[in-house]
Amino acid sequence: MTIRNPVEWMWSQLNQTAQVAGGFGNAIYHPGDAVRARRLHVNRIGFSDLREALRRGWQDFISYRSDVLFVVLIYPIAGLVLSQLAVGRSMLHLIFPLASGFALLGPFAATGIYEVSRRCELGQQSSWFEAFKVFSSPAFGSVAMLGFVMTLFFLLWLLVAMVIYHFTLGPAYPSSIDQFLVDVFGTPAGWALILIGGGVGFVFALVVLMTASISFPLLIDRHAGIVAAVATSVRAFVINPGPMLAWGAIVACALVLGSVPLLVGLIVVMPVLGHATWHLYRRLTAP
Repeated sequence: MTIRNPVEWMWSQLNQTAQVAGGFGNAIYHPGDAVRARRLHVNRIGFSDLREALRRGWQDFISYRSDVLFVVLIYPIAGLVLSQLAVGRSMLHLIFPLASGFALLGPFAATGIYEVSRRCELGQQSSWFEAFKVFSSPAFGSVAMLGFVMTLFFLLWLLVAMVIYHFTLGPAYPSSIDQFLVDVFGTPAGWALILIGGGVGFVFALVVLMTASISFPLLIDRHAGIVAAVATSVRAFVINPGPMLAWGAIVACALVLGSVPLLVGLIVVMPVLGHATWHLYRRLTAP
């Protein structure tokens, strides 16, 4: 047994590695994605479905204390931002792009939350610790690949935001928080920054809302390929433009409110939205 157990353990690890590698392969090319995307059913929903998704998301949150997952994420980020502000002013103009960027990374960051809600529906053990089991899911390759794309999209948004600042209030960094606020809200260049930045940010948020609103839950739940998941998410938006735009507005407002107290509010906001997104996905795709 002293010889056999290590061998069995190594064989198990090799099998898991092969599954993850296969997941990445299927994420890049998944045969039948186009056919699968057409077959996935999408329901029409109303604004009452949004309220019900939020209600059930809150219930999941208080039942499984999934805020613990985000403590380890939000506090380091908040600490990084605060430390940079303490050292210098080079990040003042990026506070809003960074905070609003959570809307772009949110669908990926909440992946573990979807797993908790999924296991709850199946009557399986559900706790914040169970969220980490998503890493051993056959869908992890597709989830990681789409998450990588979302991360690149987030970095592109930061780059665009810096360019907009450069051609409006820049190129010099803000000298102080008070002066930065005066420049943003009290000068024509600041108004241009608000209008242009808000317009471009809306386009980025709309793209993510259309392509990723239910993509990650679908990948975890049905192990569909990325093309099928994204196509289904886009179809859900096209079929339900009003409710989905309202959902995007709810998410944006909640993230802004959660970001105001030095990002700490996101510890509650993000897991609640994650659970609610799972239930919204169910209402959109349930037979």
